[in-house]
Amino acid sequence: MRQFVLTQLANFASIVGGSITFIALPWLSLVITKSSTASALVIAFTAIPVILLSPFMGSIIDKFGRRRSAIWFELGQGILVAAVPVFNDAFGITIVSLVVLSVIKNIFGPGSQAARKSLVPDVAEKGGLSLDRANSIHESVFAAGFAVGPAIAAFLIASIDVYAAFWAAGVAALVSTIAMATIRVTERQEHDPNEEKGNVFVFALQGIKTLGRIRVLGLVFAGFLMLSVVYIPTEMVLLPRYFNEIHDPRGLGILITTMAGMSMLTSLAFEWLHKRIGYANILRIAIGGVAVAMLPMSFLPPQWLMITLGAVLGAVWGPISPLLNTVIQKLVAANLRGRVFALEMMMWNIAPLTSFIVVGICLDAFGVRPVYLALALLMLCAAAILLTRPLLKDLKAIEG
Repeated sequence: MRQFVLTQLANFASIVGGSITFIALPWLSLVITKSSTASALVIAFTAIPVILLSPFMGSIIDKFGRRRSAIWFELGQGILVAAVPVFNDAFGITIVSLVVLSVIKNIFGPGSQAARKSLVPDVAEKGGLSLDRANSIHESVFAAGFAVGPAIAAFLIASIDVYAAFWAAGVAALVSTIAMATIRVTERQEHDPNEEKGNVFVFALQGIKTLGRIRVLGLVFAGFLMLSVVYIPTEMVLLPRYFNEIHDPRGLGILITTMAGMSMLTSLAFEWLHKRIGYANILRIAIGGVAVAMLPMSFLPPQWLMITLGAVLGAVWGPISPLLNTVIQKLVAANLRGRVFALEMMMWNIAPLTSFIVVGICLDAFGVRPVYLALALLMLCAAAILLTRPLLKDLKAIEG
């Protein structure tokens, strides 16, 4: 059990650091440029390394080991996060230098998370945990980190400055690196008979081919992709713009912390939910619930109601990540797992690339309320299409 606990300590520290940056990066972009379009472009540009390099990050995980990859990816990320305040003290930060540092940082960032997810079955087996329970804990720890990080970021931005938040994110990455370095576990070796041999590009593309071959896994990925395209821009671009306009960084921190906190609780209940309603219904409730909660939030109600609706959204969101993790770990061979999880990270970053820019432009042109409403309606339509697919029934075949 000790190895699983250390993995979750690394997971928690890494996500705290990442979620601090999640708030600090768009905030600093807005401070520098005073433009939502420019802020959205910064976020979009930082996704470029993920788009280009994620399949190769997955290859590194599968070739050199899940634990070792997590250590080096996390260490690199921490150094680049801390480089933002160092560069500002030395030269003065500009939007160009911020983009460059953020782009280099994201070469490392998604790889550490993919490596830890790939390692979960190994440390869970050693600790005597089922995959459902291990992924439930892993994602609830993720949500806990995402609940703590924005609160820390909001406090530091309001009480010191935005650069203090970047320092805190760098320290969190160092803690994660040390925790991963102390783990001792034998990593399962299991090859996929469908895996093709060839050069580095063929090796890297095996994750994409696996997704096309296992259709039910592709369906779950489609739900994940939809959330990335339609919902994530609300947290990364729209809500920072709204709370920046009303000069309330604490309000943004409280809202995102509330959503993450509720997500943590329901993620922890994933094993219990699976036994009672099954994987397909978990997916239906998660996707449909996010869409339903977004609609009243788009009218920008009073803060207490916004937080209440955010709690509902976080609650229905919680089980989807442990569901995706479990489906991947049950259907994908161990030595291919890193590439599939890296593909998940790539989708999580590439999918919002266009929508970030579009949302940023629309915010500058039309304001927060109409753009938020349009996103909510789009989410409702997309959820209705996805959740009526007959392929959802195939999820029942992998339960047990």
